Amino acid sequence: MTTSSKSIWKLDSGAWSRKDDQLAVEEPLEIRIAYGQGADRRQESLSVTMRTPGNDPELAIGFLFTEGIIGSAADILSTRFVGTQWEGDMQYNSLLVELAPGLSFDPGKLSRHFYTASSCGVCGKGSIELVRTQTCFFPIARRPVVAASTLFAFPDRLRNAQPLFSCTGGIHAAGLFDREGALLLLREDVGRHNALDKLVGAALREGRIPLRDQALMVSGRASFELVQKALMAGIPILIAVGAPSSLAVDLAEEYGMTLVGFLRENSFNVYTGEHRILMDE
Repeated sequence: MTTSSKSIWKLDSGAWSRKDDQLAVEEPLEIRIAYGQGADRRQESLSVTMRTPGNDPELAIGFLFTEGIIGSAADILSTRFVGTQWEGDMQYNSLLVELAPGLSFDPGKLSRHFYTASSCGVCGKGSIELVRTQTCFFPIARRPVVAASTLFAFPDRLRNAQPLFSCTGGIHAAGLFDREGALLLLREDVGRHNALDKLVGAALREGRIPLRDQALMVSGRASFELVQKALMAGIPILIAVGAPSSLAVDLAEEYGMTLVGFLRENSFNVYTGEHRILMDE
């Protein structure tokens, strides 16, 4: 269930009325992994994230990929739920990801314990080093080049493809576009980093990564963790409705990403990588 109904009082133009309001569901998901060979097969609890249920295997796969634990869809044998009732009506869902027996994984080398809230994700020095050491999908200079006028169509196309936002008004989205402005893939979640992990997980399953010829648009601001995750997938252009953080700009500039913020109907800011934006009239 991705929405829930709540009876509320509404004040409109001085008049009170009783109505039902739709809310975006937010529940915890534990991501567990099974790794090793034969009798040495083990399980590890890797992350707990607050998310909107739906596309959970994509969320887990995208998270594992953007954190450098897997490198391709072939590294995963299967995913399955092993959850129990948690608190009240909330489901404490636990998703077990079976890694391929030959995949090397050392939990002792993890840079941090992963607990992610829907609003912030995980970040820090370990995430910066992850980009430097784990990915080979760095953006390629001058690929792709997108016309400024094409970017202006992105917000409406993203919004029109958001069914959960339309009924709740409280959900984030990550959308993948081609250089002509066609929307290729979209995922929604109460957490913006979860929406991106779901999108990356779906792209990985479909064999699309690296995404070196696409542009990514996210609702809300451009945070450091969104830049980090996009870089792991090779995405060269990241566009946000809101502002970027200083660390997001620094990371995008260091690795040659084009970072655009405050995209509106007829204006936007280019913080880094302006060579990919065709400054048409």
